[in-house]
Amino acid sequence: MHQENSIRIADIGDYLKVFAFFAVVLQSVLAFALKTWPNHLHQIIIGILYNLAKYTAPAFIFGILYTSLRTQPRNQFHPYRYHLHGAWQNLFVPTLWWTGIYLLVLPQVQQHHHYHSGFSFLWQFINGNAASHLWYNTMMLQFIILMPFFWWLTKLAVSHPSLVTISTALFYLFWLGIYQVATKQSLAHWYLLDRVCLSFIIYGIYGGLAWQFAFRVNPWLIKWRKGLILATTLVFLWTNWELSRFGFPIRLTNAPYYKVSMTCYSLLIIALVANLNLWQTQHQQDRSLTCFHWLATFAYRAFLSHVFWLYFIWQGILHLKIIANHLILAIILTWLITWTWSYLSAYLIHLGWTKFKTSMND
Repeated sequence: MHQENSIRIADIGDYLKVFAFFAVVLQSVLAFALKTWPNHLHQIIIGILYNLAKYTAPAFIFGILYTSLRTQPRNQFHPYRYHLHGAWQNLFVPTLWWTGIYLLVLPQVQQHHHYHSGFSFLWQFINGNAASHLWYNTMMLQFIILMPFFWWLTKLAVSHPSLVTISTALFYLFWLGIYQVATKQSLAHWYLLDRVCLSFIIYGIYGGLAWQFAFRVNPWLIKWRKGLILATTLVFLWTNWELSRFGFPIRLTNAPYYKVSMTCYSLLIIALVANLNLWQTQHQQDRSLTCFHWLATFAYRAFLSHVFWLYFIWQGILHLKIIANHLILAIILTWLITWTWSYLSAYLIHLGWTKFKTSMND
């Protein structure tokens, strides 16, 4: 009974999913805003905000692995077929539906190339090019399929914690080096590296280790809370300095995940979000914990749909004629409306689908 109740309370993984979705909506809105050819001041603000929100995919991956391991007894894992069955219902099916909707209803939001044949349609479908954010699904679902590897590695870490932690960091630095060499000449030709789970492997492994060694990690996070805030501020300044070196116009592709500064920033943001969860848990703020758990439950489905709603909301904002003189206000307004409607629509679709299945079974 204790295990069942603990699953319903928001954990660090839940908080990360909620914060990641809140930030990813901002990223999408900023990408739309840059297409209005803003002045240099607005471009600088957009660049700073984009760097501020540039932790979304790492936070999602870290959170998924953390919660996946938390919601089952330590070192005892459900059979793989049960894992895949739950993932199919909760992750794969919504992904298939929304990918099809983007390609058929909003083909104009495709990335890189548009489909022109059955083969190119299938290619756009599976590689995450159906919309600006769907590349993440192609990458994230690899973690779901490879979950037995993370189960094994987490067990290995029980007896060899330093080996797993340090080896992961060294391998990821090596991978970042490969990425820099590969994309030095032309980033556009290597965009598919975004879709490879190795590009985010450190967050998956560390997410599992954070739960496995929570008795060590959590007190350390609390002890160094102020230091983490200072370090995050300094690294954030570092990322903005790097982006400023490219000059104008500001291009969001010049702020990729795959560099040391962004890796440090993502891990530090994850640590700060974890601190918030630990603080609220310590102070028994049950309402906040329950709210975050509910938001985390629908975060992925809201994430899938948000660009669909954003497209139409942005068109409405354009008609209001406020972008020319009040771009930042338009960004904030669009961000909040899109975030709210994405969650509301995810919940309403869930209710509708639940009632439909109930009526079919009666």
